[in-house]
Amino acid sequence: MIKIGILGDIGSGKSFVAKEFGYPVFNADYEVSKLYQQDKKIFKKLKKILPKYIDVFPINKNQITDSILSNKSNLKKIVKIVHSEVRKRMWLFIKKNKNKKVLVFDIPLLLENKISDKSFVLVFVDSKKSDILKRLKNRPNYNKKLLEKFKKIQFSLEYKKRKSQFVIKNKFSKKSVKTSVNSILKKIL
Repeated sequence: MIKIGILGDIGSGKSFVAKEFGYPVFNADYEVSKLYQQDKKIFKKLKKILPKYIDVFPINKNQITDSILSNKSNLKKIVKIVHSEVRKRMWLFIKKNKNKKVLVFDIPLLLENKISDKSFVLVFVDSKKSDILKRLKNRPNYNKKLLEKFKKIQFSLEYKKRKSQFVIKNKFSKKSVKTSVNSILKKIL
């Protein structure tokens, strides 16, 4: 089984690129969202450490945002609780798809949380800053301060690019991404 890890900036189109590979994708952001909506244990743990902010189940993302913006140590507390559960879900995903030729991992903190190992093929999604900003501003939950906090816990883009075996220039056109993805698949399969 080949494991492909997708790296890149927030808003660079990692999820879009991941889907274009045409193999099962583990999307960590989607899993976190499901945890906030469905997992009472996660709610209780977060409520215990952040009682001033987390008080409603399903967890309201605005409460998470408020807690992170009010105190930078809150982000680390949230990541510590949520990350272990996301990791469990990732192992279940791998187990469920053990007979697949390729699995794709769309995990924002893939390197930072030491999830990938030497067996991963790392693909960096490179997008123009102006395109990223335009896309981010169109998101309904866009929050510049929150974005800056998340960027502070991530490795630099230069580092991620250096660690990657492949770079996809994302011009936000399906055709150019598909061409790059097909070229990568030919080389690794």
